[in-house]
Amino acid sequence: MNAGSPLKVLLVDDEPLARARLRTLLADCGAPAASVEGEAANAVQAMQWLQRQAFDVALVDIHMPGVDGLSLAQTLRTLAAPPAVVFVTAHAEHALQAFELAAADYLTKPVRLERLQAALQKVQKLLQAERAVPTELAQDVLIVQERGRTERVPLAEVLYLKAELKYLTLRTQARSFILEGSLSELEARYPAHFIRIHRNALVARRAVRALERQDDALEGEGWAVRLIGLEEWLPVSRRQLAAVRELLVG
Repeated sequence: MNAGSPLKVLLVDDEPLARARLRTLLADCGAPAASVEGEAANAVQAMQWLQRQAFDVALVDIHMPGVDGLSLAQTLRTLAAPPAVVFVTAHAEHALQAFELAAADYLTKPVRLERLQAALQKVQKLLQAERAVPTELAQDVLIVQERGRTERVPLAEVLYLKAELKYLTLRTQARSFILEGSLSELEARYPAHFIRIHRNALVARRAVRALERQDDALEGEGWAVRLIGLEEWLPVSRRQLAAVRELLVG
């Protein structure tokens, strides 16, 4: 998606009338603009579309013959460049499972225009965060010394830093590194890039995708964030919760 271009949408619903209604609503959405580039009546047809071209977002029904929408969303996560997923369903009880699959949003039928617009705005923010590398960070690197070699890791690729014993774990989408230094020093040096979510963790602001209540067997009820490009959840301390919420809604 280039700046100013409409979101490329794939509609996945076994009911033709439901797809027609979504087409009408999308045409009325205004900003962000959306263009329906494909329609599928089931998961098999959806994958055929995705093998032919790229989409920014898939609007997916959950209850469909054969493979359901939740299973389709799980499969989409294995693609090299998956579309964002917005579930559109008559059943509200699958919302938790949907967000565990990192869905961008969950709409219940009949879909209201303003809710669809809000969902598309979320998708647009996610895509911009995934694809935009801040120019002020483009030349910044962190130096990692590992197993007798020195490597430069671009700061724009760093998703999180976690303090563990005497070292820091530096995580990119591709792999983990061991880094010497302190979280406080890196937080002070790159305040525009990192936000502290816990006394032992910094995460890239642009990469924060979702915040969710979690139950931990050891620590009890708490909160955690998921980052773009990673499956794992990272715990958020109560002290940092307000700042993370503000980041997501800002």
